[in-house]
Amino acid sequence: MSVVFRDKNKRNQKIGCRSEFDSLKRVVVCSPAYMKIEEAINETQKKYVDENIDIERACRQHHSFVEVMRSHNIEVIELEPAQQYNEQVFTRDIGVCIDDKVIVSNMGNEVRKGEEELLEETLQQENSYWEKIQTGTIEGGDIIIDKNKVWVGISDRTNESGVKSLQELLPNHQVTAVPIKEEYLHLDCVFNILSSEYALIFPGALRQEEYERLSHSYELFEVEEDEQFTMGVNVLSIAPGKVISLPQNEKVNKAMRDKGFEVIEVDFSEIIKSGGSFRCCTMPLQRSTNK
Repeated sequence: MSVVFRDKNKRNQKIGCRSEFDSLKRVVVCSPAYMKIEEAINETQKKYVDENIDIERACRQHHSFVEVMRSHNIEVIELEPAQQYNEQVFTRDIGVCIDDKVIVSNMGNEVRKGEEELLEETLQQENSYWEKIQTGTIEGGDIIIDKNKVWVGISDRTNESGVKSLQELLPNHQVTAVPIKEEYLHLDCVFNILSSEYALIFPGALRQEEYERLSHSYELFEVEEDEQFTMGVNVLSIAPGKVISLPQNEKVNKAMRDKGFEVIEVDFSEIIKSGGSFRCCTMPLQRSTNK
């Protein structure tokens, strides 16, 4: 069996996501209160392992980000940070909501294992139903959804067995594997859907065949290497045509604005030292198609 069932008859009506860009209504986050780089587990962390994280600054930036979301009438559910989980701020990885189904990850790195149990406790408190991947590894940062299409990165954290388990849970969806180069942590670090028409991409992380496949579905904004390093791809859509992005990624922000997107700039420069940005730090539980 690839899943575990919990509270199947207690479906929460405030659960449901069908895309990356519908209006965000409810989201799970976690403070970076214990964030630090103990052992560099990605290329970004290798650069900052000696400098490490200024936790006070990271917490201020995260609080500002949360307040921006709340100012847009988004309900923010905050997990309690635990000292043993240095990467807990990146809540995207612990699960994914697709349609009215919450799927809890099977984490691909020992450093992250256990974080998903805190998500399960929160879902239990909310009388929400979830299923957990048991066969293979898969993390939410590798899962990008657009209606019945689900793109899943084959990465250092997500393997083919995990993708197969996800497809079993989503028989009515087209689940497509997108292998990325192993030095890039998750698919959402190099590919992110902005709308039914547009997506951000860092071409250097994918083979030509994957790039061409994605280009058949979206008009791609190519992100340059310097802004990929500062997580230019990892923006968060909070409503159709409205995204939160890092002010330092000027070229990405201009490209989006030139296509009519409203770009809300929030400083997240301390948190991105650990290799994740706005999308990584949020796990949506509900998006509405109503504008």
